[in-house]
Amino acid sequence: MFKNKNLWTVIITALVAGLIGGGIAFGAANYMSNRQAESETAVPSGSNSTGSTKTSNVKVNVSSQSEKAYSSIKNAVVTVINLKKESSTSSNSLYGSIFGDSSSSSNSSSSDSSKLETYAEGSGVIYKKSGNAAYVVTNNHVISGSNAVEIIMSNGKKLSAKVVGKDTVTDLAVLKINSSSVSTVASFGDSNSIKVGETALAIGSPLGSDYATSLTQGIVSAKKRTVATMNEAGQETGEATVIQTDAAINSGNSGGPLINLAGQVIGINSMKLSSSSSSGTSVEGMGFAIPSNEVVTIINQLISKGKIVRPAIGASLLDLTDITASQQKSVLKLSSKVNEGAVIYKTYAGSPARNAGLKKYDVITKLDGTKITSVATLRDKLYKLKVGDSVKITWYRGNTQKTGTIKLTETTSELSSEAK
Repeated sequence: MFKNKNLWTVIITALVAGLIGGGIAFGAANYMSNRQAESETAVPSGSNSTGSTKTSNVKVNVSSQSEKAYSSIKNAVVTVINLKKESSTSSNSLYGSIFGDSSSSSNSSSSDSSKLETYAEGSGVIYKKSGNAAYVVTNNHVISGSNAVEIIMSNGKKLSAKVVGKDTVTDLAVLKINSSSVSTVASFGDSNSIKVGETALAIGSPLGSDYATSLTQGIVSAKKRTVATMNEAGQETGEATVIQTDAAINSGNSGGPLINLAGQVIGINSMKLSSSSSSGTSVEGMGFAIPSNEVVTIINQLISKGKIVRPAIGASLLDLTDITASQQKSVLKLSSKVNEGAVIYKTYAGSPARNAGLKKYDVITKLDGTKITSVATLRDKLYKLKVGDSVKITWYRGNTQKTGTIKLTETTSELSSEAK
């Protein structure tokens, strides 16, 4: 607090002067307002018989590069409808399937005649036309668990769609529709060539088909942002490298295109941050899109093979950090110096893991020279390798560190389900 007496004298004097000055101004203003009021209460003498107000005939040319880009692709953007049978959304169905509830099977037997209902709505973009078929790319999570899928074209026409292939890792799916109603096909740009700060446009159906082909504009906020990916149970499954944008992306935009000013697809909108997981702080303008170069690689494989072939070690895994300290010591018999890694709790017959000598409770700490801190980092490394690759692997069995060579094969779904 200030303790200068002279300063306080100046401040008080200024306040008094202000009050006096304000009083003078108020008095003058009061006098003027009274005169104004007298003139305003008089009845106006103008005539009200003409009613001649008109709109201006001045026309504004609103043509812009954004408008041109939108116009070139809007008819290729569609709404994707995930349809499910009424009984499939029953609250008992999940637990029935896990615990063998007999009511679950009775529900499924009667569900064939159940009415299909809209379970979720998202977006998609038509990118290819071949003969009487056209192909749509969207997000896997948009059509996940569907009993049927419908497409709503930009003109409102509904078409049945067939799922050609889907991939949970990249969250992409390809649908096939009849091409007779398709007039516009989108093209892909090079996502490696985009620049931070350049204009980006997002098109889709935010909040569903009522707002179909909505356009929002922003910029590319980051070319390659690494974000954690989650499965439907909310478990982290790995990391994805995505384009960050501040173009508004809302629920229903998923699967729609992020385009540049040339009207080319540079990404497929897939997610946004709505709050900080650590503090709950509201977040604005942080949306993410799968880069077009990755999209093209995935959708080409989905059309040719119906799936994405990735290497696997043939084991079920847990994060070491999810194991209690007492279990790490008593069950895994680990030294306290090992505090990160992927724990094997099952190996499969004929699997690369079993062939390399790995067993239940081994802790993988390194693969092909990369430190393994979790199941997510192991998967990320695996997905950068190829089926048939032979790589060095390091693991701990109790306090003993072991190394070996593991030859990667296809995912465990291709292997025997016998586990030890």
